[in-house]
Amino acid sequence: MRALQELGSEDQLVTLCYQVNGSCPRTLHPLGVQMIIYLACAIGMLITVLGNLLVVFAVSYFKALHTPTNFLLLSLALADMFLGLLVLPFSTIRSVESCWFFGDFLCRLHTYLDTLFCLTSIFHLCFISIDRHCAICNPLLYPTKFTVKVAFRYIVVGWGLPAAYTAFFLYTDVVEEGLGVLLVEMPCVGSCQLLFNKFWGWLNFPVFFFPCVIMISLYVKIFIVANRQAQQISTMSKGTATSSGQIGASKRERKAAKTLGIAVGIYLLCWLPFTVDTLVDSLLEFITPPLVFDIFIWFAYFNSACNPLIYVFSYRWFRKALKLVLSREVFSPRTPTIDLYQD
Repeated sequence: MRALQELGSEDQLVTLCYQVNGSCPRTLHPLGVQMIIYLACAIGMLITVLGNLLVVFAVSYFKALHTPTNFLLLSLALADMFLGLLVLPFSTIRSVESCWFFGDFLCRLHTYLDTLFCLTSIFHLCFISIDRHCAICNPLLYPTKFTVKVAFRYIVVGWGLPAAYTAFFLYTDVVEEGLGVLLVEMPCVGSCQLLFNKFWGWLNFPVFFFPCVIMISLYVKIFIVANRQAQQISTMSKGTATSSGQIGASKRERKAAKTLGIAVGIYLLCWLPFTVDTLVDSLLEFITPPLVFDIFIWFAYFNSACNPLIYVFSYRWFRKALKLVLSREVFSPRTPTIDLYQD
């Protein structure tokens, strides 16, 4: 498919993606460099898929984990797992070869799935922040206010809105007909950059920014309230005989809020460079070099592999579930009913 086109003189050769007019130039890396990049991407995809698959299996299999928060975590893990399974293999080839070899249909589908899974992650992290805010700030009302049924409603919204939003821009002509002045045609054949235009750059930033403002605001309040509760519990435990069960439950809620706050912080760290660059690039006529843009994209993708690693280091119940899944005990009929929260 690729071709060598002679430009200017016989000894000046430029590698192109396709042997057609308007083809994108192709950056050729040494074979050793290509193998290193492919290996690094393969390891990243493996961690993303297997790590999030373990989260999905653990929450689904162990009945003690069937809580509203964990069902939101399960749905978030599904989005990250599908990103690693359906999106990252094609993104790897596009990044290494600097060309898209899979046709227009798969290009549009790849862009749709990429945007869908990323927006779904944003929505779920925002909903998890609301869940933690309710659990910490209104602990007495939380069991009746944020039920499993409510969590499933959030999950439906978290998948449905991104699916409709992305389909509207990718599979309808409304934007092209109404805002044609703001749109930039695909710069060359083989680039597969359907949404990187001025309009998308301006719209993409608030879609990322406003949920982030909500999450940061909620977690600031959560940590203020959690610190106050910790001081109150410490005072009560010294003066009166406080139930160890109540103290343990309160500690678990604060621990969950802290862990998920770390997950949100890492999410912001991974996605902020790409989001800001998309906005700035749309204002400055797309001046970002392709290599830098690819680095920003993969830095954002890296977030999907982070959450399972955060759970391993922060959640004792996840480490227990992991040990059971990797041992023969997982086949015991009593294993699904084990209380993973017990010390």
